[in-house]
Amino acid sequence: MTAYELEAVFAEAKNQWGTIDFVIHSIAWSPLDELHGRLVDSSLAGFSLAMDISCHSFIRTARLAEAQMKDNGGTLITMTYYGSEKVVNHYGIMGPIKAALESSVRYMASELGASGIRVHAVSPGPMPTRAGSGITDFDGLMDDAVTRSPLHRLGKPEDVGRLAAFLISDWAASQTGSQMFVDAGHHIMA
Repeated sequence: MTAYELEAVFAEAKNQWGTIDFVIHSIAWSPLDELHGRLVDSSLAGFSLAMDISCHSFIRTARLAEAQMKDNGGTLITMTYYGSEKVVNHYGIMGPIKAALESSVRYMASELGASGIRVHAVSPGPMPTRAGSGITDFDGLMDDAVTRSPLHRLGKPEDVGRLAAFLISDWAASQTGSQMFVDAGHHIMA
């Protein structure tokens, strides 16, 4: 989505509703050859494009959402992944990019808090989604998560939705800058 297209989305939201309560950012992308290759072999163009789409788009979204949340506050949520903290085979270029996204969450939580805007990262574990299908041996990654997670299962998209509903509700009014996992406990295991 270009900057112009993103601005058009927020202009239409303002036209339709005046204000917005929350935004969920759930986009990540990398050229396949960059995703499947080694990080040290990534090109500047591929890395920059993946960073722009997967991380900086959330920053641009936050800037545009802020104008429509200033009076009443709101919540911004982005999706991240455990591969930002630990090396996950075949995740390559996306690990450092998701780490930048998570750092951005913390900085934006600090910057936007005075306006009553809360910012969070939700970290689903591996689950059968379109995004996961681009990762080599993703089925093996899911099998490992089931085997190693304390609950011996995968998180489900509905679990992610329930957490997002909580984060945008008044029940989470005192939470911001957090990263929350929806992975059946897989992230706690060594």
